[in-house]
Amino acid sequence: MPDDTLPPSTGDAGQDMRHLQLLLDVSRQVAAMDTLDAVLDKLVSVAVQETGAERGSLFLRDEQTGELYSRVAQGVRTREIRLLANEGLAGAVYRSGQGEIIEDAYTDSRFNPKVDEETGFKTKSMLVTPLRNAKGRIIGVTQILNKRSGVFTEHDVAIVEGVTTQCAITLESIQMVEHIETVQTREREFLNVVTDMTSDLDLTRLLRKVMSEASRMLDAERSTLFLNDEASSELFSHVGDGLATTEIRLPNHTGIAGTVFTSGKSVNIPHAYADLRFNPAFDRQTGFFTRSILCVPVINKQGKVIGVTQVLNKRGGPFSDEDENRLRAFTAQISIGLENAKLFDDVQSMKNYNESMLQSMSNGVLTFDDDCVLKTANAAAERILKTKEADLIGKGIEDLFSETAPWLVERVKRVEETRTNETAVDLEITVGSKTVSANITVLPLTSGDDTSLGTLVIIEDISNEKRVKSTMSRYMDPELADRLL
Repeated sequence: MPDDTLPPSTGDAGQDMRHLQLLLDVSRQVAAMDTLDAVLDKLVSVAVQETGAERGSLFLRDEQTGELYSRVAQGVRTREIRLLANEGLAGAVYRSGQGEIIEDAYTDSRFNPKVDEETGFKTKSMLVTPLRNAKGRIIGVTQILNKRSGVFTEHDVAIVEGVTTQCAITLESIQMVEHIETVQTREREFLNVVTDMTSDLDLTRLLRKVMSEASRMLDAERSTLFLNDEASSELFSHVGDGLATTEIRLPNHTGIAGTVFTSGKSVNIPHAYADLRFNPAFDRQTGFFTRSILCVPVINKQGKVIGVTQVLNKRGGPFSDEDENRLRAFTAQISIGLENAKLFDDVQSMKNYNESMLQSMSNGVLTFDDDCVLKTANAAAERILKTKEADLIGKGIEDLFSETAPWLVERVKRVEETRTNETAVDLEITVGSKTVSANITVLPLTSGDDTSLGTLVIIEDISNEKRVKSTMSRYMDPELADRLL
């Protein structure tokens, strides 16, 4: 492949021929490349070499964000530099479409010395040219720094513009391919994340996953997902990505989150403190400074708004329309998982409440399924029967009581058939070498649609009362003892 540096020729004709040969060689080399980083590096190195400069960079316009971006190789890694399209000398040339030669960068008010301060490089002179595609549209800017000998000339401007414009088609093509690949990668990640989340029924863990993914997906500093509490008309969140684990509650009609919840419409605010709906009290409380806000409703499959997702402080600028669309698609996909997790959380809370209530009862409670197999036994039942729950669960009614309380076997089977309540008082259950006196109630268990679930047995131990009654009857009329008890 021909060397980029050609032997010098004499005369304008020779110079033009060398220029044409350079453009052909660069076009041929760039056309064989398949990554944007390689093309950028090649074009910049040729432009720097041909103009006799120290270094350079090529900025392309990001159509999604409106920014100019470039990539700089640092060891084995590549660092991306981004700046607004109206920022610095690159932004000025991009807007004007006219190349410029700056002999002393630090005397130009448009020059931003921050990059020099970060890198330790001293910028002296600059050559900045627009990059146009085949249709003449400006798609980027080229910056060449520090002419080694003399000053930049119009000939240097022509060389840089010629080299970059000649390869603009390849640049745009690779840029488009890279964008498509990035979108496809994001979609695959998106589907994997949604699949993982919708299978998780732990509400707190799911909320933490949702917020972590929302922050990562949109490159934001912090995010919070609020769900609506219909009982209190409040929006609440157990966790927020970037926040300590805590519960936040606020009325579901106030602030930006309340506005989005009640209207069902997204809100994208580039400057939070300029919006009257923004409440800065939380910033003052936490020390966090909110710059930009993107808030979208979470809508279930019935079209009902069940909460809002709020993402704060996009890195590198305000949130874009693409960010809003991605967040809306994300919340739409995980809304089913959120509802399932919230329902499971409610059911689990009710189950824990019922179990606590059963364990605190002084009466023994046993539940049998349709096959008269024991499914649950509370602490009082263990105490009365003097048997651990683990030794009771899974055994049939006959295995448990055919010898110790045959009358209970008969009643449970009868209630299972008739689905009517039965009550018996002062019956005896043999427990080891002792006898327990008990009042028994047997009830049918049914579901909400009246389907049989089995039977419930309540055992009231009256052994102590009988002993007290027997003692009292020795000293007073038995009828009076009954009335006292």
